[in-house]
Amino acid sequence: MEKAEKSKSGFRSFPKNFWTVIVMEFFERGSYYGVMSVLSVYLVMSTGEGGLGFSKESVGVIKSTITPLLYLLPILAGALADRFGYRRTLMMAFAVMSLGYFFTSQATSYSLVFLSLILMAIGAGFFKPVISGTIARVTDESNSGLGFGIFYWSINLGAFIFPLILVPYLKGIGWSYIFIMAAVGTGSMLLLNLFVYKEPPRPQSSKPLSEVLKGILMVLNDYRFVLMIVIYSGFWILYFQMFDTVLWYLKDYMDMTPVNNFVNSVVHVFNPEANWKFDAEHVTVINAGAIIALQLLVSSIVKKTPALPTMITGIALGTLGMGILAISTYAWVFVAGLIIFSIGEMTAHPKFISYIGLIAPPDKKALYLGYSFLYGVIGSGIGGILGATLYVKFVDEMGRPGMLWFIFSMIGVATIIGLLLYNHYLKPKSGQENR
Repeated sequence: MEKAEKSKSGFRSFPKNFWTVIVMEFFERGSYYGVMSVLSVYLVMSTGEGGLGFSKESVGVIKSTITPLLYLLPILAGALADRFGYRRTLMMAFAVMSLGYFFTSQATSYSLVFLSLILMAIGAGFFKPVISGTIARVTDESNSGLGFGIFYWSINLGAFIFPLILVPYLKGIGWSYIFIMAAVGTGSMLLLNLFVYKEPPRPQSSKPLSEVLKGILMVLNDYRFVLMIVIYSGFWILYFQMFDTVLWYLKDYMDMTPVNNFVNSVVHVFNPEANWKFDAEHVTVINAGAIIALQLLVSSIVKKTPALPTMITGIALGTLGMGILAISTYAWVFVAGLIIFSIGEMTAHPKFISYIGLIAPPDKKALYLGYSFLYGVIGSGIGGILGATLYVKFVDEMGRPGMLWFIFSMIGVATIIGLLLYNHYLKPKSGQENR
C-alpha cells in the first residue's frame, strides 16, 4: 500500500484494490444468497410448478455436502492462493462458480444438479480466502477494523438486495433464470479481475501445503478447542434450517396475508399497482436486513460483556426465535421468530470469534481463528440431512410441525447446557474470559 494511501483516513484510506474486492464480494454473495434463498424450495417443488420434484431427503444430502465444502475448502485454498497468486485463484474461482450456476440452471436430473452445485461450491470455497486475504494485505492497524466492517456489510447487503429485488422478478419469468443471474453475477467478475484487480504484495514466505495439513492436526489435538467447536456447532444446525426446513414450512403451512397487506399498504403510496407477496426468498432478506439494521447496535451493547456468557445469551435468543415457530402459524409470529433468531446470531457469533482468541495459545491465535469456522462444516453437514429427515417424519407424515421446531429448540438448549458445562470445567485458567 502506498504511503499516500496510509496518510488518509476513513474511507479514503483504502486503495482501489480494496474497493475492487468489496464489489466482487457483493456480487458473489448476492449471487450465492440469491440462489440459496430459494434452492431447497425449487429442488422439491413439483415439475408442474416449475421445480425439479426431488425428495426432501435427497435435497438434505445435497445441502449436507455443498455447504460443508464452502467452509472446509478455504483451508487449502488459502495456502494455494498464497503460492500461485490471488489473481489466478480468483480467475479459477469465478470461472468454476459461474459454470456451476449455469449448469444448475440447465440440469434436471438429480446427479447433474448435484455435480453442478458441487462445482459452484468449489469455486466459492476458493474465492472466500482470497477476498479476506486481499483486505488483510491492503489494510493496516489504522483501518483494518473499518475495512473488515465494510467487508461484512457488503456480504449482508448482497444477501439483502438480490433476494429482495432480483429473485422475485426472475422467478416470475422462470426458476432457471435465478441460476443464470448468479452465473452472470459471478462470471462478470472475471472482467473486474482481468482489468481492475491487482495482485497484492505477497508475504515474504508462504506456507507449503504440508505445513497447512500439520496445522490442522495440531489444532485438532487440542481437545478444549475441538470441544468448543463441536458444542457451538449445535447452534449452527439451527441456523442452516433457515435455508431448508424453514422455507418448506413457510410454503406448506404459513399464510402471510397480514404481512402482505401491511407491506402493500406502504408500497401503494409509491406504486398503487404493486402486489407484493412474502415468499421463501424473504426469509434470507429478513435475516440479512436485521443484521444490517441492528449489528452495530448489538455490538455496541455487548462490546464489554464477557465472551462466553454473551455467546450463551445469543444462542438462547436464537433458540427462542426458533421455538416461537412452534407456538403459532400467525404471519407476524413467524416474522418475529426470524428477527429474534437473527438478533441471537449477531449477538453470539462475534463473541465466539473473540472467545476462540482467548482460549488459543498466545503464539497460535491466528492459526486457531483460521480453523474456528469448522463449526460451519459440522453444523451444515448435520443440519441438512437431519432437517430433511425430521421434516419428512414430523411434518409430511405426522402433520406435527410444532414437534419439529421443539426438537430444534432442544438442540439449542443442549448447546447452551454444553457451553455452561464447558465454562464451568474448561474455562481458561488465566481469567481472560472476563475481558
